[in-house]
Amino acid sequence: MRLLLSSWFLSPDSRPSALPSTLRTGRAGIVLNALDGYGPSRARDYARERRTLETFGYSCEELDLRDYFSAPKELPKRLADLDLVWALGGNAFVLARAMTQTGFRDALHEQQRRAEFTYGGYSAGACVAGPDLQGIDLMDDPTVLPEGYPPAAAPDCLLLVPYRIVPHWRSEHPEADGAERAAVHLAESGLSHRCLRDGEAVNIHDTTGPVN
Repeated sequence: MRLLLSSWFLSPDSRPSALPSTLRTGRAGIVLNALDGYGPSRARDYARERRTLETFGYSCEELDLRDYFSAPKELPKRLADLDLVWALGGNAFVLARAMTQTGFRDALHEQQRRAEFTYGGYSAGACVAGPDLQGIDLMDDPTVLPEGYPPAAAPDCLLLVPYRIVPHWRSEHPEADGAERAAVHLAESGLSHRCLRDGEAVNIHDTTGPVN
């Protein structure tokens, strides 16, 4: 499995190295659940991400984790039919709760042996790849609970990388001040983290190898 963890959304002009070149059309599932508390931007953001991923050779559909809240056993089958899962930004705690409720972490780990499969995301979608969301509470409200979300679902992360990702660091972004506070907090606490400016991304071509 490959990882593409970005601070900001991708540019259609530059294919990230973690996305394998394909001779056939890849299948991408776009996860919008970090936006479940911000409904008005959902359609706009989906359209933008779909256009970009289509330029990279993917056919796209939404992967709405809410569809699996009561049927988590169906999620591994859905992921097995995809070549890329791309999770958008928004509220990282909301996204993590949706992933916990569906057993997304275990379902995703089942795909690790597939060399052509990629998990990717920007902002919140990158934050949830780490061990936890410490420090991100200085950027996102951890108490947001959209309608239909079980209160008991903890905002657990995916454990794909051993460090916390701080997006929008020192960037022209409304959350840049929060990112600076998060970076300072994590550094003072001695917690492993990686700060990304907008336009920067972590590209990992094999998660079974060393993670830097």
